[in-house]
Amino acid sequence: MTFGWIDEQAELRRRAGLVRTLRPRPADSSLLDLAGNDYLGLARHPEVVAGAAAAAQAWGGGATGSRLVTGTTELHTELERELAAFCGFEAALVFSSGYAANLAAVTALAPHGSLIVSDAGNHASLIDGCRLARGVTQVVAHADPDGVRKALDTHTGPALVVSDTVFSVDGDAAPLADLAEVCREGGAGLLMDDAHGFGVLGEGGRGAPDAAGLSGADDVVATITLSKSLGSQGGAVLGPARVIDHLVNAARTFIFDTGLAPAAAGAALAALRLLRREPARAARARAVAAELYARLTATGLAAVRPDAAVVSVRAPSPEGAVRWAADCRAAGLAVGCFRPPSVPDGVSRLRLTARADLSGAEIACAVRVIGEARP
Repeated sequence: MTFGWIDEQAELRRRAGLVRTLRPRPADSSLLDLAGNDYLGLARHPEVVAGAAAAAQAWGGGATGSRLVTGTTELHTELERELAAFCGFEAALVFSSGYAANLAAVTALAPHGSLIVSDAGNHASLIDGCRLARGVTQVVAHADPDGVRKALDTHTGPALVVSDTVFSVDGDAAPLADLAEVCREGGAGLLMDDAHGFGVLGEGGRGAPDAAGLSGADDVVATITLSKSLGSQGGAVLGPARVIDHLVNAARTFIFDTGLAPAAAGAALAALRLLRREPARAARARAVAAELYARLTATGLAAVRPDAAVVSVRAPSPEGAVRWAADCRAAGLAVGCFRPPSVPDGVSRLRLTARADLSGAEIACAVRVIGEARP
């Protein structure tokens, strides 16, 4: 049988407790959601929804083509200008997803003969970018600037250091200032995936590069998603204008992909303007994360101290994590469930999103449910 091997793989996953299934959610779910990435609580904000609707009315349901053909509207360029200005970079380029933005940045900035130094805890999109790039990749230990320095010392050509700013599994932050110093010593560029920092860290949510004093530097490039703090969809690369121009001409996931749907661009732009007007949302998301961590650890659970808005709670096993998440759901609480191979260290976890719009009562409810459902 042509695809008989698929059945063998499915059985192996079942035995290991690693089967994944889709679970469609209704529009009016009654679950308390700590599983999604809506950090600032903007996905259903009236202004954001109105921004999406107005863009769809004006531009239609889709971008109609790739960005270099018909897929760039005036709305896309307006979003790019405001993203760059807000985050403190010279220019920005919007993609259909954060995944596509990371693939573009890594592959276009690591030509043949270059060295890519990648953190062991990086997101799958950065890992896949490294695999597709023409450079040689060296993986170093998690959050280890000395390891990066040693890797760069062995190479004399172009080099690119790649790291998440906030790691999606445990929510810990990368030592960005130290990484930037090491990169400058070794003549390397620094590419930061700020998916989980943008909207949460920095002044008014301007991101981890802003918090580290690296925004706008000519040797720094950042990627962000529009699907987390901005409650929309899509991604962007931020950096020097010459880097953005290079991506327009060399990044395959920009050149050959259909442009971001106008509704998503309109929603993201509305959310960005709302965040600029209400900067306290970023601090509130961090405060909720700190409170969740403090309350969970007070009950004896093994949680990781959050550096942004991700709170990670360790589970005893993949099966235990699945059962824990299912029991939480049965009690009205949606939590993330991370298991191998999604976790680089093989340790299963519950992953909680500390949304800025969570009330004190909702935080208390979440802690209670998680504690009562523990395996």
